[in-house]
Amino acid sequence: MTGGQRVLVTGAGGMLARDLVPALRAAGHAVTALGADDLDITGASECLTAAAGHDLVVNCAAFARVDEAEREEPLAFAVNALGAANVARAAAHAGARILHFSTDYVFDGQANRPYAAEHPPSPLSAYGRTKLAGEWAVRALCADHWVVRTAWLYGAGGPNFVGTMLRLAEERGTLDVVDDQRGQPTWTRDLAELVVRMIDARAPTGTYHGTSSGETTWHGLARAIFEERRLDPHRVRPTSTDAFPRPAPRPAYGVLSHRSLEEAGIDPIRDWREALAEYLRR
Repeated sequence: MTGGQRVLVTGAGGMLARDLVPALRAAGHAVTALGADDLDITGASECLTAAAGHDLVVNCAAFARVDEAEREEPLAFAVNALGAANVARAAAHAGARILHFSTDYVFDGQANRPYAAEHPPSPLSAYGRTKLAGEWAVRALCADHWVVRTAWLYGAGGPNFVGTMLRLAEERGTLDVVDDQRGQPTWTRDLAELVVRMIDARAPTGTYHGTSSGETTWHGLARAIFEERRLDPHRVRPTSTDAFPRPAPRPAYGVLSHRSLEEAGIDPIRDWREALAEYLRR
């Protein structure tokens, strides 16, 4: 696939899609953007109708409320697994490729080096389990697929950690932020541009990791936000995950390897700190 594709984007009202849709259009693709009010991916016949006539289906729709998924796993499964299956089946019926987004939560966070795309998954949470089931469905039902795992997303199109830290910086003198979870803060605009590179490069079918290069902790990210805004970073104090108990367990180590991208000749996303600086300037 090259420029000029007919692309369907599901979940178009979400933070990621709000950067992805304009990036695809700027690259010369004809995009049909359908939000949750336009397309319920839990409806198989609706998905078949929506996918018809497209060359690529990008599934941004997801039940991403991690803690709520612990209480509402059947609902999360309906969207993240059965919904993904409906979209994948519809893409295959239309003769289209599917690009499906997944998450670092499919891993247990016990590694000490970046997770390769082929590393055996072992999710700890309902969210991770349902997203992993969605991955399996996509691979089984649409041979022409890309599964792109991402993590720690932030962007202008929705609530996120960066925005929360900026708000709390105005409201509080000091902030206690978890320092024992490691990951890769990823700007949705950078992820959107990666998708365009994958399309342009005709990346082989398979699983890829769409996260920023480098790694940090939530505490490290919060300090970086303060530094970029010329606020005193010492106002951000390190604490542990145990200090903030949540219904869903978080992977302690969610750093993802970009080797599969590099083997396909595709440049990974730039370093997280460089991206953060540009995002905050904008």
